[in-house]
Amino acid sequence: MSEGHLDVGSKRTQEFLGRSEFGKVAEIMIKTKMNTSYRLVYRLIELTLILPVATASVERIFSAMSIIKTDLRSKMGDEWLNDLMICYNEKEIFRKICNEKIKKRFEEMKKRRMLLPKKLMIASSDE
Repeated sequence: MSEGHLDVGSKRTQEFLGRSEFGKVAEIMIKTKMNTSYRLVYRLIELTLILPVATASVERIFSAMSIIKTDLRSKMGDEWLNDLMICYNEKEIFRKICNEKIKKRFEEMKKRRMLLPKKLMIASSDE
C-alpha cells in the first residue's frame, strides 16, 4: 500500500482510498476477494492485527511462570511445570471441579496400596 490506496494492476480500487486501519483494509480485501490474489499482503495484515493479543498472552504466561517457579521450586521438571502452568492459567475452570471428582479420578489412574481417606482434610470452597 502506498498513499492510502492499493494498486490493482494499473487501476486503483476506490474502496481503499483513505483507509488507514488494517482491520478495514482486511474487511475490504475479503469483500472484494483480494485476499486470495494478494495472500502474502493479507497474511501480513492478519499478523499485524493479532500481534498485540499474542504479545499480551505471552506476557501473562511469563508472569504466571515467575509466580509458580520460585527459588524454592527451581529444580522443577518441565512436565511438572507444564502441569502447574495449565492449572494456574485455567484456574477458573479448575475451581468448578469438585474435590470428590479429582479424588475419584486419581484413585482410578492406577492401582494403589491404599485408597485415599473418605474425608480428606483440605480446605476448599466446594465443601
